[in-house]
Amino acid sequence: MTVYLDNSATTRLRDEVLAEMTDILKNEYGNPSSLHRMGLNIEKRIEAARKNIASLINCGENEILFTSGGTESNNLAIYSYVSKLNKSNNIVTTAIEHPSVYNVYKQYEKRGYDVRYLDNDKQGRINFESLKKSVDINTGLISIIYVNNEIGTVQKLDEIIKYVKEINPNVKIHIDAIQALGKLPINMRKLNIDTMALSAHKVHGPKGVGALYINSKTNIEAFMYGGYQEKGIRPGTENTSGIIGFGKACELLKEDFNEEVKKFSSLKLAYADKLKEKIEDISINSILDEEGAAHILNVSFKAVKAEVLVHYLENYGIYVSTGAACSSKQKVENRTLNAIKLDDKFIDGTIRISFGYFNNIDELDYTVDKIKECVEDIRKITKSRR
Repeated sequence: MTVYLDNSATTRLRDEVLAEMTDILKNEYGNPSSLHRMGLNIEKRIEAARKNIASLINCGENEILFTSGGTESNNLAIYSYVSKLNKSNNIVTTAIEHPSVYNVYKQYEKRGYDVRYLDNDKQGRINFESLKKSVDINTGLISIIYVNNEIGTVQKLDEIIKYVKEINPNVKIHIDAIQALGKLPINMRKLNIDTMALSAHKVHGPKGVGALYINSKTNIEAFMYGGYQEKGIRPGTENTSGIIGFGKACELLKEDFNEEVKKFSSLKLAYADKLKEKIEDISINSILDEEGAAHILNVSFKAVKAEVLVHYLENYGIYVSTGAACSSKQKVENRTLNAIKLDDKFIDGTIRISFGYFNNIDELDYTVDKIKECVEDIRKITKSRR
């Protein structure tokens, strides 16, 4: 039995997405920039994909720019804004951003920029007193992750944006919504922001493609040059099969949205309850109500090494993660768990369980039983070595 519970790292393609992509690779392989019929046909399908993505987040089709993924989307937006700042401006972000944002700001810090990191509470929500102390008339950019990729905390964007705009109406706002797409209702007509990063492979689309929402009133600078694809902001021959796969995934998301979110929420609560019932000395680190994303459950086990547990579980066909896949092979401290002040005795034993389209309640008993078995086995070995 295979139980894949690492959907926040990446997802399996839905069959409908694979069928669309196969058709492109096999039959519609023309270059969208070509003037002949094959080029025009594929160009129309790219624009249909753009429309599907725009429809899912309620924005204009002209406000969707295709990229190679979430990391490029985040970097492109941040680079464009920072290139227009001067050293008197400050940048406000959080300590629990994804590495594709956090590490960018660390580089700018090294170059002398004033980067301010907001505090958060024990659930990972931004502390508003910290926001008030950090944001001022010289704040040029504020960058917030909508849904934390490790513990699933959902930030109160409406309140944050309202306050920030009252202090400085000209501040640029970038949102990393990579874990929010398809899990939260996103309405760009109501969110007063400039840019938002999205990724296909988190929503049962392909790897290697993403998008950047760019408000029609916002100007973004290119950081590479070539042809005039994607308005010249992101030049280069388009990843046609990837883009069309992304568009199909978003079309399916819109059709299934309410049912899928309800299913994720049900699975999350069921796993949390069963784990607490079956296993002693654990900590549930995710918010279980609507202030936490429905698809992410972060849990810690005392006296267990998470890396060991992950490998134990894979022997039973169960796949979970220790945190962000982008950082899992680096031996660095966990910023998010430190930021929420998780007790030291639990930090090393933290895994992330994340749900997707292909998960169902039938996997629950098998998975929790095996987690219990593995945790108890690891604890016995650890105790015997003391």
